[in-house]
Amino acid sequence: MKLRQLHYIHEVANRGLNVTAAAEALFTSQPGVSKQIRLLEEELGVDIFLRNGKQLSEITPAGQRILEYARRLLREEQNIRKVAEEFRDTDSGDLALATTHTQARYALPPVIEKFRKRYPKVRLHLHQGSPPQIAKFAAEGGADFAIATEALEHFEQLVMLPCYHWNRCVLVPPQHPLAHKARGRHRLTLAEIAAHPIVTYTFGFTGRSKLDQAFAAHGLKPDVVLTAVDADVIKTYVRLGLGIGIVAAMAYDEKADRDLVRLPADHLFEPSTTYIGFRHGMFLRAYMYDFIELFAPHLTRELVDEVAAIGDHDARSRRIQDLVAKLRLV
Repeated sequence: MKLRQLHYIHEVANRGLNVTAAAEALFTSQPGVSKQIRLLEEELGVDIFLRNGKQLSEITPAGQRILEYARRLLREEQNIRKVAEEFRDTDSGDLALATTHTQARYALPPVIEKFRKRYPKVRLHLHQGSPPQIAKFAAEGGADFAIATEALEHFEQLVMLPCYHWNRCVLVPPQHPLAHKARGRHRLTLAEIAAHPIVTYTFGFTGRSKLDQAFAAHGLKPDVVLTAVDADVIKTYVRLGLGIGIVAAMAYDEKADRDLVRLPADHLFEPSTTYIGFRHGMFLRAYMYDFIELFAPHLTRELVDEVAAIGDHDARSRRIQDLVAKLRLV
């Protein structure tokens, strides 16, 4: 059995049994991948994949179990390489981040700027996607860290650490009927918001679930006329008069958005929590700990190690909830 063969079956499984796509990702030939899989199956005496002619059609029950162990071994291979890199060259390497547009656009730039000054030889890779895509990417080893508000809790392979709470604001053009409320002491109500067309985040992105829960709890059905994953896109359509915008408060820029009126909405919605997650058992290099602490200063190396060392998922979840309760709203 060769480590290369485990890489091949793992990549084929991840590529939906598409051997050609797996070969391209591995920078090798399709016949070479097929041959090595056959050799591994012959050595083990079981089929890992079922075949329909020359095409792979299904993963066998034995293959499912073999792939579980292969993934563990490949994760340990990555850890071994990182240990060697840590001792060989402490301030250079790679850091892959998987995150949403809102985090990449508004929360991460000052953190990355500080990180780059501290570690100029570390190569950063930023991957954007939906929260489920981000969590899956990190769980499967495609990224070192997943940073998102939704979906990370559905992946038990990830150690999730709460970074900060945040809430929302309402954006309207200056001529909008709600704009005058920003100048007085009047606090917006959900009913007032629901009386107008709404432009906000796509479901599953940037804490959208909290927004839907708030309206449902008051028996209101908001008229959401357009959704987007990008707050800048939402603001564009608010400017066009399509509807009022509900975005993360961090997405409002006093200079760039001075043509929009901002109305506080933190009294209307439960705060959301942004998390940073990494694979359980992953070796963290020194600069990775530093990145976490730059992003969330309360997440010291000692605290990260403490939470990561909790093997029981339920016990780890309870400890994380303790940390969530101690966070302040930003």
